[in-house]
Amino acid sequence: MPSPIRPSRILPSRILQRLLRLPVLLALALLPACSGADLLNALVPDEGYRVIRDLRYAAGPRRGADVYIPDGADPGSPAPVVVFLYGGGWHSGSRDDYRFVGEALASRGFVAVIPDYRLYPEVRWPAFLEDSAAAVAWTRAGADGNLRPGRPVLLAGHSAGAYNAAMLTLDPQWLAAVGEQPCRAIAATAGLAGPYDFLPLTGARLKAIFGPEEQRPRTQPVNHVDGTAPPMLLIAGTDDTTVLPRNSERLARRVGEAGGRAELRRYDGVGHVELVASLARPLQGSSPALDDMVGFFRAHPAPAGCGRGVSAPAPPPGGTSRRSPP
Repeated sequence: MPSPIRPSRILPSRILQRLLRLPVLLALALLPACSGADLLNALVPDEGYRVIRDLRYAAGPRRGADVYIPDGADPGSPAPVVVFLYGGGWHSGSRDDYRFVGEALASRGFVAVIPDYRLYPEVRWPAFLEDSAAAVAWTRAGADGNLRPGRPVLLAGHSAGAYNAAMLTLDPQWLAAVGEQPCRAIAATAGLAGPYDFLPLTGARLKAIFGPEEQRPRTQPVNHVDGTAPPMLLIAGTDDTTVLPRNSERLARRVGEAGGRAELRRYDGVGHVELVASLARPLQGSSPALDDMVGFFRAHPAPAGCGRGVSAPAPPPGGTSRRSPP
């Protein structure tokens, strides 16, 4: 299979064509240093939410977080909280690029926490899982007084970030290390274009990130399914050649076979970068990802509890395909 993650700051041509119909973005696109994320964030509204930037969930580099809070919400507000973990192949990425995700979630009434996490070559597996778990625990503790302590989180991620989210959901050891349990801390998880079953590794960088061959089975989310994890929504685009849709299909099937709950959504004609880009305000009509994620989260506002059998049965492993608007 291709490398499971090939991060890109360049938007696919059909997204660029859609965006460049807007004059301000056409001007931005002419700037040499302008990235795809810059183009998306250029249209993010400034109203309807506030951002608390540069909070620290742990000491050290790349352990900061931004919190997006809808207007009208305060630390005591019952607004649901989403921790969003971005992608980038575990070797690139920045929370600054994902303002469009924070705004999208805040516009639907969610508090959005977007943390950074340490990356290769500074660290290797499992350090980015440890950082993701620390960010969840910090959010649950109140995010330095900016949120109500003790509330469960909704976990979401794209690409490598979806992997991190799945591992925290399925393998209890990462949250246990910070005094938490998935069945109490996480109400539900949404993974967009996540790599969940990608052995054998083919690239030198991935082999370096995930370490010796004998430990690699432990790095795969599909190998930690026991049917007791919080419900999961797994979204994939049929045109994704970076993280093949079979990753989501296999994980959904494995969860269903174990008696857990995983809902699969496949979007016809949607690629890897297009999927996360469709969360941005100007592109939300290009896939139903935001609507599906919001609907799933609203259907699972609180953890079902701990113990086998607490989750509803999974839908048939074939999942649901939806055609995205042209």
